[in-house]
Amino acid sequence: MTYPVIILPFLLATLGVTLATVKWPAFGKRMAASAVAAAVLLVLTAVFDNIMIAAGLFTYPPEHLSGLRIGLAPLEDFSYPLCAAFLVPAVFTLLSRSRTRERTP
Repeated sequence: MTYPVIILPFLLATLGVTLATVKWPAFGKRMAASAVAAAVLLVLTAVFDNIMIAAGLFTYPPEHLSGLRIGLAPLEDFSYPLCAAFLVPAVFTLLSRSRTRERTP
């Protein structure tokens, strides 16, 4: 189970950075938008990963996986789009807010 261990730091970083923005304005709105983006990315991942795996474009060594799959796609494949949907807006929020603070007298 190598891939679940590799994913863990990404999940923890996503959780930490996202939680760091809880007190920023529009947190709920941003989480709702991230949830919609995550849903779209997860559906796209399910569709296209299954197509690419079925076409033989790539494979995963089974000994490195958790064993859970959605179709042919291992569950681990879905963690990266999920992290991206929440981490990118959180980082953007932190960076844009810190720049705003620097400019404000």
